[in-house]
Amino acid sequence: MAASATSGVFLTNASSLCFRNTDSSKRSSMRTRAVSELGFVTSQLSGIKISCNQCDVIGALSAPLTPRIQPIVARRICPFTGKKANRANKISFSAHKTKKLQFVNLQYKRIWWEAGKRYVKLRLSTKALKTIEKNGLDAVAKKAGIDLRKE
Repeated sequence: MAASATSGVFLTNASSLCFRNTDSSKRSSMRTRAVSELGFVTSQLSGIKISCNQCDVIGALSAPLTPRIQPIVARRICPFTGKKANRANKISFSAHKTKKLQFVNLQYKRIWWEAGKRYVKLRLSTKALKTIEKNGLDAVAKKAGIDLRKE
């Protein structure tokens, strides 16, 4: 009796959800009707079939997905030189090695931009700062592919 109570078919309409208890003779006709509908999921543990209308599934699949808002995090990478953190070993007195990160020396600097006639606030490595002092901000930004007008 427990097996016959768990075997059945869920049928959904736009307005209602119903569960029908099936006999073995009626089960084959119900199975063909369930197969003809869009999709059904058979639970292997309890033998329950769940079917749904085609419109419900298509509406759920075609709903526009809104991307989740990601927090803006300043990455520890220099935009001008491409320098980033280096994985290294920290070696103790007993020569025990543990992993550590060696971060880039990034600094926030306000640099005068001649072409734009204004200051530009940048987060760059000290190596990039030395390169900008030597070659100029426009040349280094052009080589790195950075548009200073956006900032």
